[in-house]
Amino acid sequence: MSAKTESKTIGGGAKKVLYTLNTVRRIGIANSTKALKANNACKACGLGMGGQLGGMTNELGEFPSVCNKSVQAQSTDIQAAIPDEIFAHDISELAELTPHQLEHLGRLTKPIFKEAGDERFQIIGWEDALTILAANFARTAPDRSFFYSSGRSSNEAGFLLQLLARAYGTNNITNCSYYCHQATSEALGSTIGTGTATVELADLSKSDLVFVIGANPSSNHPRFIHQLKGVRDRGGDVIVINPAKEPGLVKFAIPKSPKSMLRGGDEIASCYLQPRIGSDISLFKGLAKSLLESGHEDRSFIAEHTAGFEEFRRDIASTSWSIIETDTGLSQAEIEEAAALYARSKSAVFSWGMGMTHHLHGVENIEYIANLALLRGMVGRPGAGLLPLRGHSNVQGIGTIGVKPVLGEDVIRQIEKGFGLKLPSRKGFDTMGSLQAAHAGEIDAALMMGGNLYAATPNSTWAGEALDRIGFKAFMTTTLNAGHIAGARRGECLILPVAARDEEWEATTQESMFNFVRLSDGGIIRHANVRPETDILAELGARLLPEGAIDFAAFRKHRRIREAIAATVPGMEDLQHIDVAKKEFHVRNRLMHKPDFRTGDGLARFKTRPTPEGATKPAGNSFTLATIRSEGQFNSIIYEERDSYRGTQSRWSVLMNPQDIERLGIAEGQTVTLTSDNGRMAGLTAVGFDVPVGNMLAYYPEANALTSTSVDPRSRTPAFKSIRVDLSVDERTG
Repeated sequence: MSAKTESKTIGGGAKKVLYTLNTVRRIGIANSTKALKANNACKACGLGMGGQLGGMTNELGEFPSVCNKSVQAQSTDIQAAIPDEIFAHDISELAELTPHQLEHLGRLTKPIFKEAGDERFQIIGWEDALTILAANFARTAPDRSFFYSSGRSSNEAGFLLQLLARAYGTNNITNCSYYCHQATSEALGSTIGTGTATVELADLSKSDLVFVIGANPSSNHPRFIHQLKGVRDRGGDVIVINPAKEPGLVKFAIPKSPKSMLRGGDEIASCYLQPRIGSDISLFKGLAKSLLESGHEDRSFIAEHTAGFEEFRRDIASTSWSIIETDTGLSQAEIEEAAALYARSKSAVFSWGMGMTHHLHGVENIEYIANLALLRGMVGRPGAGLLPLRGHSNVQGIGTIGVKPVLGEDVIRQIEKGFGLKLPSRKGFDTMGSLQAAHAGEIDAALMMGGNLYAATPNSTWAGEALDRIGFKAFMTTTLNAGHIAGARRGECLILPVAARDEEWEATTQESMFNFVRLSDGGIIRHANVRPETDILAELGARLLPEGAIDFAAFRKHRRIREAIAATVPGMEDLQHIDVAKKEFHVRNRLMHKPDFRTGDGLARFKTRPTPEGATKPAGNSFTLATIRSEGQFNSIIYEERDSYRGTQSRWSVLMNPQDIERLGIAEGQTVTLTSDNGRMAGLTAVGFDVPVGNMLAYYPEANALTSTSVDPRSRTPAFKSIRVDLSVDERTG
């Protein structure tokens, strides 16, 4: 146990350079160079780079636009095949491996299958695998199935997945965004009429202020830090809002900048606010209150381009500073200092992550971010706007092309007209809804394309039970993960090896969080027996619906899929000839450089919501816990067990304010147990960290043992970032 919070740890720097070099050496310099230089979109975060401008190059032509996450993402793909001998072990033995150990067994290169009730997977051939796949869905009623995609799959595979599912007869089609930024889509839709970023990458070079709210890009989007440093270099400001004082957001040594490395890093945050977990709306009301009291609202913009302001203004006026201070744990002076920086800004960008969306009021959190932007006219012009920091490299694209339970009426009409079929009308399950149905015994077959749905789902015990109650599960993946083992005992389980993005047989496309669509060439051959996701889906469609209206076999050609997307999905018209023109593009009608809002009357909406209850400081042995990702992971993939930025040596740790550690008498070497209404974590190492008193942090997905399946009623997103827990100090042993 460590009670230190004052740390000289910085983000980036030599340790990250050395880590990246060691990873490159481990997977081979030639392999790494070939992968990173190829014309393929980066496999890591939604910031995006690569594509037709060349590997390690972004849409502005900046080179090298690469980070350790890019290399990490390649490291699991550039592995030797899993030895056949691994599958001689029982599922119970595989379940003893850590997530890191499972991911690093090697690449899955052969289909494997487990009969219902069996204890082991068997290696089978592709023909047997495809026969099993088609037969199980053929005998399943469509509404007793669901189809799921991660955000790493291509637009082509995603479109084919949702088209197949709907032609089969179900709208139970979902994706990982329901566990991350669905709250963003709901909130921006209700305020400005579009669900994605209003800015492009170039806008960041024109801004003089960037808010970073509920996010830790120093670990999760490292190249975004370079953009933040650019703002500071131009004399601008960065306001960080995060309960945790993340070292990489305080100071970061940019590996591509020799000067930054030599001087030991650069300051990133001009102002760092640490509100209590769950008190964000109170803080946003405080910032708005300061702006209104000082007369810094943009009255002409509000009058010409918005609606709902008067109700919003009255609510802010009636909210007292004493309530705001009590809720947030921040002083009026601290909030006013941040508001003053915003007041003097001429072009501000608001960025945020899952620290905003992972609450039962996540949609309202984002609505209030939009309120703050509208208050000063910071939406609808160059250099200013709204920027959700997306996770996976194509999570936004997967939603764009229709991997979701509800399609727009215009898309439905185009699909029905273009393919000559009637789509199902019954309401489909979102991600949590799919698992709830499975837990209730209402799902007989599920097809999961990439990802780790088990690890991503809250309440691990419940998630395992839900998956175990599905009669037949089919996975498409490059490596094994805990999601393939948990819940695999009772039903049949088929796992199919797929090509990584840079191994695709034909070019694919991906969409970044800036609405920028890239073309990835694919073409690298590492393992001869793996197949593209599209090839598997096309074969499944041909076998499952041989007399149907759609010629699924034709969709083995990606150009045919892109033609279908261009004809049916608004904004994606330029996709049709991207493989010929090699011209990458922004999705149409997404960027907002003019205040032309996509609402019915063209006006943006101020939203007025009550302040959520329960944000005040917990007492005694009760705490509010948020789950976090470490420096050595990406989403649920674990690359290393230690967290070099936060100073933890094991993921089985809880980060606490040193005052709480002292108050509870936790001694050096003692461990603690956390208990929630959903589960417990025993034997955790308590580590001192700069978080508000009464708040604590634990690593995801391990801490999903504590999280709840309760969801935001509007976005259906679980509250991974706000869990009430009780702490007990373990007795010493030895």
